[in-house]
Amino acid sequence: MQDKYSLLRQHIEEIVSITDEEWHFVKSHFEFKSYKKYQFLIQAGQAVDFEYWIIKGLVKAYSIDDKGKEHILQFAMENYWVSDHCAFQHQEPGTIFVDCLEDSAFFCLSLENREKICFEVSAMANFFRIKSNHGYINLQQRILSLLTMTAESRYAQLLNKLPQLVQRVPKKLIAAYLGVSRETLSRFNN
Repeated sequence: MQDKYSLLRQHIEEIVSITDEEWHFVKSHFEFKSYKKYQFLIQAGQAVDFEYWIIKGLVKAYSIDDKGKEHILQFAMENYWVSDHCAFQHQEPGTIFVDCLEDSAFFCLSLENREKICFEVSAMANFFRIKSNHGYINLQQRILSLLTMTAESRYAQLLNKLPQLVQRVPKKLIAAYLGVSRETLSRFNN
């Protein structure tokens, strides 16, 4: 596998250009961590110290309601950023859970370090602005699909947009993400 730091630089430079000097500064503010399948990155009620860029692996972000039902907000895989963004940004206790569906590796960035690199390297401020905008657009599209599309149409859209995700995630979690039962999801495949 390619050097993990070169993967991060490549990811950043898909959006903005940075010099070698800027890269060395930026790189020094990221922390590498790996987690095993089923380990938590974030738990509701606890501090959210990082946002995570996924080098390899797969996670799910979700909440659990008062009845114990899991509501999946997002699946995130390689090249995705994931966190409890509200808790991270405001340095408040988390409101969601994020755990690994596979053994995973991440670059972690604290709020303090993100602010430092954005202050020192203007291209990185642009990078995070653009990434945030993309995340907001994806969230808006997800909410609109939940409000306006049938579950079967959402499933077809998921298959079209992220076919590799459907291969990596258990059907019961895909069903929960779509808001349907496992049996209903099975009918979509017929």
